[in-house]
Amino acid sequence: MQDAHDPYAALRHRDYCLLLSSNVLAAIGGEAQFTVVEWEIFKRTNSYEMMGYGGLAQFLPLLLLALPAGQAADRFSRKGMLMLAHLTMALTSLGLALVSIFEGPVLLIFVFLALAGVSRALGMPARSSLIPLVVGPETLGNAVTWSSSGWQVAAVTGPTIGGFLAYEPAAAYFGTVAALFVCIVLALGMRPRDAGRAPEPRSLGALLAGIRFVWRTELLLAAITLDLFAVLLGGCTALLPAFCKEILFVGETGFGVLRAAPAIGAFVMAMLLAHRPPLKSPGRALLWSVVGFGLATIGFGLSDHVYLSFAMLFFIGAFDNISVVIRGTLMQILTPDEMRGRVAAVNSVFISSTNQLGAFESGITAHWFTLIGSVVIGGCGTLLVVVFAAVHWPRLRRLDPLHTLKNEA
Repeated sequence: MQDAHDPYAALRHRDYCLLLSSNVLAAIGGEAQFTVVEWEIFKRTNSYEMMGYGGLAQFLPLLLLALPAGQAADRFSRKGMLMLAHLTMALTSLGLALVSIFEGPVLLIFVFLALAGVSRALGMPARSSLIPLVVGPETLGNAVTWSSSGWQVAAVTGPTIGGFLAYEPAAAYFGTVAALFVCIVLALGMRPRDAGRAPEPRSLGALLAGIRFVWRTELLLAAITLDLFAVLLGGCTALLPAFCKEILFVGETGFGVLRAAPAIGAFVMAMLLAHRPPLKSPGRALLWSVVGFGLATIGFGLSDHVYLSFAMLFFIGAFDNISVVIRGTLMQILTPDEMRGRVAAVNSVFISSTNQLGAFESGITAHWFTLIGSVVIGGCGTLLVVVFAAVHWPRLRRLDPLHTLKNEA
C-alpha cells in the first residue's frame, strides 16, 4: 500500500494521469470559451439579465439530464460517456465560432450554451465516477485533491487565455475544438478497471437511487447543502463583465485576469492541501471555509479598486477549494461503486450546475438590487447558511479525519 501522506500517490497511476490530463485540457478550453461568451453577451446586449440567462441556458439541460446520465454511468461505459461529452462540447464550440464569425443573433449563443449544458450533464458523472476505477482506495483523497488542483490550473489558464482572445472570440472557440479532440485521444488511452456492477432494472426507483442515498447519508447531505447555497447565493463571477466596465474600468485583458483570480487562489490552496497531512477536523474546516467565502464575497461587492477586488476573488477561490476537496472526498469515500454515477449526478445537479443557476440568480438580483447590492446580499446569505448547517447537522462539526471514514453502503 502506498503511503497515505505521499502527495504524488495518485499521479503514479498512468490511467489517472491520462484522465487528469484529458479533463484539465477540456477545462482550459471550456473556461477560455465561457469567459469569451460572458464578455461577448454583455458587450452585445449591455444587460445584466442577459448574462443571467446565459447561466440559465446551461443549467436547464443539466437539471433535466443529470440524473439519467448518472444512471447511464452506472450501467454503461463511463469512458465512452466522457468521450461523448467531449465531442458534444466540441460541437458547441464550433457553433459558437460560426455565430461569432457571421455575427448571428444572440439567441443562437444561448442555444449553443444549452448544448454545452448537455455536455456537462454527460461528462460530470462519468468523470467523477471514473476516478475510483483508475486509482486504489488508499489514494482516493489524494486523487480528488489533484483533480481539484488540475481544475484550478485550468480555471486560471482558461480565463486568462479567454481575456486575451476576447478581441477575437472565434479564435477561442476554434482553439477549444482542437483541445477537445486531443482530450478524446487521451481518453482513448485509458484502461479503467471493470466496476463490477450488478445489473439493475430500468425504473424510476433506480433513477432516483442517487437522491435517496444522498438524503439518508447525513454527512454528504450536509456538505452538499452547504456548498449548494454558498455557490447559489455567493456567486459573483457571472457579474464580472459588468463590474469591469462599470466599477473597475478595465478592459478584456483585465477581465481575464480578474476572472482567473478565484482559480489562482483555489490552486494555491489545493497545493497546500496536497502537501499537508489530512485535515484533523474537516467538518470545522468546511464550515469556516464557507464563512471565509461569504466574507470575501461581501468584500468584493464593496470594492471599487481593482487590486482589492483581485484579492477578494483570490480568497473566494481559496476558501471554495477547501470545501470542494472535503465534499469530493466525502462523496468518493461514502459512496459504493455501483452508485457512484448517480451520486455524482446528484452532486452535478445540486453543486456544479448551481454555478450556472447562480449566474442566473446574480443577473436577476443585480437587475433588481444593483450590482453591488446583489453581491453583498448573496455574501450575507452565505453566512446565514453556515449558521443553519452548523446547528442542524452537529455531526458535521465533530467529523473525524476523512481517511478514517467508512463506506456507508
